[in-house]
Amino acid sequence: MRSKLKQVGLVMTGVFAGVMISLNFSANADKVTPAPLPVEELRAFADVFNAIKQGYVEPVEDKKLITQAISGMLSGLDPHSAYLDAEAFKDLQVGTQGEFGGLGIEVGTEDGFVKVISPIEDTPAFRAGVKAGDLIVKLDDTPVKGMSLNDAVKRMRGKPKTDITLTIMRKGENRPVVITLTREVIKVQSVKSKIVEPGYGYVRVAQFQENTASSLVQHLDKLVKEGQLKGLVLDLRNDPGGLLHGAVGVAAAFLPANTVVVSTDGRTEDAKREYRAAPEDYLRGTRDDFLKSLPPSIKDLPMVVLVNGGSASASEIVAGALQDHKRAVVMGTQTFGKGSVQTIIPLNANTAIKLTTARYYTPGGRSIQAKGIEPDIVVEESTNGSARRVREADLQGHLGNDRDPEAERLLQNNGKGDDEDMPPRFELAGKDDYQLAQAVNLLKGLQIVQNKK
Repeated sequence: MRSKLKQVGLVMTGVFAGVMISLNFSANADKVTPAPLPVEELRAFADVFNAIKQGYVEPVEDKKLITQAISGMLSGLDPHSAYLDAEAFKDLQVGTQGEFGGLGIEVGTEDGFVKVISPIEDTPAFRAGVKAGDLIVKLDDTPVKGMSLNDAVKRMRGKPKTDITLTIMRKGENRPVVITLTREVIKVQSVKSKIVEPGYGYVRVAQFQENTASSLVQHLDKLVKEGQLKGLVLDLRNDPGGLLHGAVGVAAAFLPANTVVVSTDGRTEDAKREYRAAPEDYLRGTRDDFLKSLPPSIKDLPMVVLVNGGSASASEIVAGALQDHKRAVVMGTQTFGKGSVQTIIPLNANTAIKLTTARYYTPGGRSIQAKGIEPDIVVEESTNGSARRVREADLQGHLGNDRDPEAERLLQNNGKGDDEDMPPRFELAGKDDYQLAQAVNLLKGLQIVQNKK
């Protein structure tokens, strides 16, 4: 038995050493002295591994045990670190292109259940009335409690035109809400635009994808050609984020060249850097600088940025940059607060890990993590207030705010009351969009002041 344990211990030590190499610790060996391997903890790991191999009721493959150990090691860090198996890695790559199969829900975890962060517009989940903050407790007849987030996402995805039934616990409801959805190929249109009133343009970014910034330029060009613009509303409400270079490109469309958009800071040297409104930071996979075709008037156009509790990650980067540089007035309600950087580290050709490696900071040095962006002007979703939304600070095991922990505590304790009297969901940019109406009113006021000057 002792020899077997020793063998398993050596195997586990090799596995952990291999993971450390995969995480590029060796690349920084000349900068940071690696800590010694925790022998006692690895021995305990080896004991558990051996106990399972010897005594579990059914045989278990080594690969399955190691994979689950890696998955648990990452998911225990924070809600955004994860192990990506071949299918999840492929889904991630496909999702950034703006097309994937499923229901259209951004999700996290809470108390072992799947928690809805935000339904994506124009998807089966959105149309069926799935709401931010919903707890999914069953998928078809399978309880979600104890299921990994990756496994839950896999179950929700599937062939188009197939059905799945979600059992949801919703605050304010006495009994579970049961919703049957039909899966679709989810095609997220990243940018939409229109003229809301003569002289006032509206651009919505629903998600930051590979071509979001170049698509934004096309929409802005179209709006300018439709008539002389006096003001612009950039709508980032319910935008769950996406690709960093897309956010830098969107911010660069409205800021002077080479302006700082966002900075990151972490433990490694690679995690410490600034991202600027410069081609090398917003172009990827192309040599054509799409911002060269941007109408010059856009740079000085009065702007309002709309945000809410569903604005996360990349959308918070854009809102924070435009706010700190006083390029736009940020209006709406406090954003989600997802201000951490996830690095995709391939382990081989088919699998990878998603590891939180740094925090995001606005140009003024504010940490977005677990706090979000506070609007310059608070405007609720309607005259009756705004619906309570799940935020980063509500997620179990979330990464803390290193520069303003007090604000995080206040966010966690704020707005925990009943949602029964909160306003129903409305159509963004529709006739009942109170926040958009207030944004246009503000732009009209700014235009009057500008004309007087």
